[in-house]
Amino acid sequence: MNEFQNNLIEVAALLCDKSRSVMLWNLMDGRSHTATELSICADISPQSASNHLAKLVNAGILQVRRQGKYRHYTLASAEAAHVMESIATLLPPKQDRTVGGGPELSGITYARTCYDHIAGKVGVAITDSLVKKRLISPSGEDYIVTDRGNGWFSSMGFEIEDIRSQRRSFARQCLDWSERKPHLAGALGASFLQMILKRDWARKTKLSRELLITAAGKSELMDTLELEI
Repeated sequence: MNEFQNNLIEVAALLCDKSRSVMLWNLMDGRSHTATELSICADISPQSASNHLAKLVNAGILQVRRQGKYRHYTLASAEAAHVMESIATLLPPKQDRTVGGGPELSGITYARTCYDHIAGKVGVAITDSLVKKRLISPSGEDYIVTDRGNGWFSSMGFEIEDIRSQRRSFARQCLDWSERKPHLAGALGASFLQMILKRDWARKTKLSRELLITAAGKSELMDTLELEI
């Protein structure tokens, strides 16, 4: 067994632990959390949570920063979030929840943060609308912004070249675990989320990844993307 295989097994073992998986899933909201907060989510003691979190930090999956007497943990990268979302897509859909099958559309399955971009029914609908209006176009595992899209994003206040220059994926397809279709991720997806939060089209909820779409947001998404949600 080579070094790569050994490293792969070590990372897989870290993710397989129930408590660590729950804490990682809760960190998918893109915010930082203390060991105490994460211990409550995982239903374990703060000391046990700290031990688990230290292993994830050492593996480069999480990063930690100290503020006063508290340590705040976040996912180390967008790639770590992508791995967690991808694992969730392996779960079989619950056929008995809705007439058409799949998860019931409420809470995080309707609209949520997937690390730093929009996911759920709303996230997929926004992406589908961007594609339908030929503002972005699928290209392999990514999206490209069309000439028409460059003008549209510019009119919405996006600095496309600045976003493109970031040291991360520009516009990536992220397979949505609840919708089983891709939503927009990467630097462009993150910028889109920041835009709708700044304009109060959506609001984050406390201690949850759920996004609340405001009345203004529904109206603006209809006006800008002809999207009814």
